[in-house]
Amino acid sequence: MVRRKPTLIGSIALMVTVSVTPRLALPRQATAEVKQLLLLMDKDRNGKVSREESMRFMAAEFDRLDVNHDGELDVNELTGLRISPGRHPGGTGSK
Repeated sequence: MVRRKPTLIGSIALMVTVSVTPRLALPRQATAEVKQLLLLMDKDRNGKVSREESMRFMAAEFDRLDVNHDGELDVNELTGLRISPGRHPGGTGSK
């Protein structure tokens, strides 16, 4: 099985789906992706993501994706990009 890091848009869609449909069983792969996202976002390692952790993660991802630093994300910046564990406050990898 090939493991891929979730895309930013895919992760956001997954978070929205989980929050909107909490009673539906998620496929095993989606559950694994949610756990991976939790590990990336959960800076204090308490097993939960606070609003502050979520906002910090999203702000850091926005800044990372905004390669031309114009304060906006365009199609070129969003196309094919992945979450990078070492490039935001909740990351576990090296920069």
